[in-house]
Amino acid sequence: MAGLARLYRRRGLQVRVFKTGPDFLDPMILERTSGAPVHQLDLWMVGEGECRALLHEAAGEADVLIVEGVMGLYDDSPSSTGLARRFDIPVAAVIDARAMAQTFGAIAHGLAHYGDVPVAGVIANRVANEGHVAMLREGLAPDILLLAWLGTDAAAALPKRHLGLVQAREPDDIDARLEQLADSLERCGVPVPAAVAFAVDPGVNASASASRRADGMRIAIARDAAFSFLYPANLALLTSLGATLHFFSPLEETVLPEADALYIPGGYPELHAARLADNAPMRTAIVAFHARGGPLLAECGGMMFLCEGLVDGGGTRHAMCALLPGEVRMQPRLAAIGLQEVTLPEGTLRGHTFHYSAFQTTMVPIARGAARRHGSTGEAVYRRGRLTASYVHLYFPSNPDAAASLFLP
Repeated sequence: MAGLARLYRRRGLQVRVFKTGPDFLDPMILERTSGAPVHQLDLWMVGEGECRALLHEAAGEADVLIVEGVMGLYDDSPSSTGLARRFDIPVAAVIDARAMAQTFGAIAHGLAHYGDVPVAGVIANRVANEGHVAMLREGLAPDILLLAWLGTDAAAALPKRHLGLVQAREPDDIDARLEQLADSLERCGVPVPAAVAFAVDPGVNASASASRRADGMRIAIARDAAFSFLYPANLALLTSLGATLHFFSPLEETVLPEADALYIPGGYPELHAARLADNAPMRTAIVAFHARGGPLLAECGGMMFLCEGLVDGGGTRHAMCALLPGEVRMQPRLAAIGLQEVTLPEGTLRGHTFHYSAFQTTMVPIARGAARRHGSTGEAVYRRGRLTASYVHLYFPSNPDAAASLFLP
């Protein structure tokens, strides 16, 4: 998807990319290559009305819309299939073609005919050479097009770590890698998508239904290499409600911006724990802000930063802000993942959780999330004064009034 976005931009087209379901890391790459913010589309977390509004707005300003799917085409509920059906969006199914020939055609046929999905064609990934492409093409039924293919060039691969792709700002050669992906797609003759009419009307933008306002509020938001997991829709909502956003770095700065409320989102504090621990003036400033009664929202990595200590993957303990009693320890395996719905005194919000750490605390939660997936654990939500903290990454437009209330005096 990143290669396609870069290719179309090189051809002088305006490109907007969306990501199906909750994700922060893929959208960073996709924003870098498309040149525009990448919003989530999810019929449960975002809601159909907001999805319609986002698609309608993008279609009015861009030449090409690309929606990156999630998991397999038919996996989970809601799935990529459900989104494609709901808005009549043509599907290009990406299939890993390693070590297969005609079986590629069987998989493509199954994806196209398993359900009522508008599959426009397939993209072959990890192709060995032109001869391999010819074999793949031979196995395809006449009604399924081979739209494009990519090889196995390690120099163009995007590096990963425990939460997924690395952040777009990290690799020095990220743009070179994206250009290589675009070059590979250019060589196989990727066409500009044909114009299609898909079922999307203006929809209902979440901020239009909000009754609470944040006019004149200054919200300080942590944003750097340690805290970067921010939904563009969250920032857009706060701005639309009248707030002014001021970004700061807990890694680089020693004082907080002048602000009425503080938002510390998730990210990778475990990779920067030593620097966060060394920045005592910033930790002191955050503690003082809380002591003054300032509203403070901390999500996942933000909550980790506010506890007493963080034990990294190597077993080293780092002192954190100590606003929340207890300690966070990194785990070798995934601790939790999935969509969550949380009912707070301010209202019910939807979001998701995805973390490898465990928080050991004596605090009693004020609420627990309800997991969308059966059998998943609902995340605890903690409150101390005006501080609200949880592993859940909240999607503010799911309840604009509740989101605003977390920051209002």
